[in-house]
Amino acid sequence: MIDSPPYLLLDPDAIPSPSLLVFRDLVATNLDAMIRLAGGVDRLRPHAKTHKSAAVVRMGLDRGIDKYKCATVAEAETLATAGAVDVLLAYPLVGPNPKRFVALSAAFPAVTFRALVDDPEHVRALADAAAAARLDRPIPTLLDLDVGMGRTGIAPSDAAVALYREIDRRPELTADGLHAYDGHLGIPDPAERTTAAKAVEEQVLRFRDRLVANGLPIPRLVMGGTPTFPIHGRFDAPGVECSPGTVVYHDYNYSTRFPDLPFTPAALLLTRVVSRPRAGRLCLDLGHKAVSADTPPPGLRAWLPALPDARVAGHSEEHLFLDVADADRHPIGEPLLAVPAHVCPTVALHRFAFVIADGRVVDEWETSARDRRLTF
Repeated sequence: MIDSPPYLLLDPDAIPSPSLLVFRDLVATNLDAMIRLAGGVDRLRPHAKTHKSAAVVRMGLDRGIDKYKCATVAEAETLATAGAVDVLLAYPLVGPNPKRFVALSAAFPAVTFRALVDDPEHVRALADAAAAARLDRPIPTLLDLDVGMGRTGIAPSDAAVALYREIDRRPELTADGLHAYDGHLGIPDPAERTTAAKAVEEQVLRFRDRLVANGLPIPRLVMGGTPTFPIHGRFDAPGVECSPGTVVYHDYNYSTRFPDLPFTPAALLLTRVVSRPRAGRLCLDLGHKAVSADTPPPGLRAWLPALPDARVAGHSEEHLFLDVADADRHPIGEPLLAVPAHVCPTVALHRFAFVIADGRVVDEWETSARDRRLTF
């Protein structure tokens, strides 16, 4: 039995390792806290990138969350299949993806699929794909603003005004508002984070007002990720939609960097001691193929409640080896729980998750959108 609060697991011997475990009641608690901090379901468009699971989408739908955000065509298909009625694919569509997106939109006429652009080439490709497919409805298209992240987006500028006007001009598209992701604001101090997020809000509002003055419609402002969405949830502007993602499962990095956020890691890994090769050393079956290794060494890849002071000695494809002062107290085969440092890429390593409730496995959830391609 594993009883590290709040993680009760009564029969770990029945579960192979390494495995992904989802504690269902903690997911429910995280969803409820997310709704509360956003100011209600109408102000929410959560990102599906973390869980990639139809089952989690249905838990959100049961709470009235019917608008979602995603990063891949496969995630968009998973959302639509699960029952979402409004899906924003918040990643510029290139290569065959405009055609895939249009085909997906045609296949789910009851679902509104929204796209995002930051360059005239995105506009051309998306409009051409819709025209070629004779799509019977225009594609709602948001302009992606670079508000400091420097990853995708266009700076609020004359060029951005011209690009938004081009969206509005195309009969295959509908100008649908602005997307402003401030993922660069990973500031631990809540007051400093609030100040920085408010500056982003002001920047977005100034640009919105400029577009409105040009006679262009701005029906929505999609803003924020996990660290900043509670701030934007208090943003008194029409059309604001908050888009946190990681909070549904949460992880060790966010828990330690942002202790002010009221979320609990809900997706853990079951691992076992497979070897004690020397004094003070444990080897676990928790390699790169089971837990994300994107944290640069010697950074922590996962935190183990039963080994809070363990230090990482090495990490390979199948093994995580730790230096532990009391290694002799942990026998070969001992099951241990690990909280991923970065849960999003960790989930994508697992095709299924074992669902835990009241200490027992009650279901298995497929991580369906881990694949880049499902049907389309």
